[in-house]
Amino acid sequence: MSSDIDATPENWREIIRTNDDGLIPVIVQEATSAEVLMLAWMDVEAVSRTLETNRATYWSRSRQEYWVKGETSGHVQHVRSLSLDCDADALLMLVDQTGPACHTNTPTCFTGRTISVD
Repeated sequence: MSSDIDATPENWREIIRTNDDGLIPVIVQEATSAEVLMLAWMDVEAVSRTLETNRATYWSRSRQEYWVKGETSGHVQHVRSLSLDCDADALLMLVDQTGPACHTNTPTCFTGRTISVD
């Protein structure tokens, strides 16, 4: 695969590479601070819904259903951009985050969960 992936609204479905479950990991980053908020999963339909609405829509592997971030909590993610990595098998989504990103009410899903390295 070429290192120059030019995804457009017309061809991204042909380029995106999902895993055997039809999913692709998405790293979610706050657009202003560049802080990594969370890692989630999308399928092609979730990507499509996200692009159509500019609201982060994910696939829940545990519940086996789509969920729109903030639909119940009010902690909405308004999407600024969505990018493929060089292999087209991971996504980076820049968002404007309202409230905590994590379901535990921490600012990110990584807040307070550091593994020490000597």
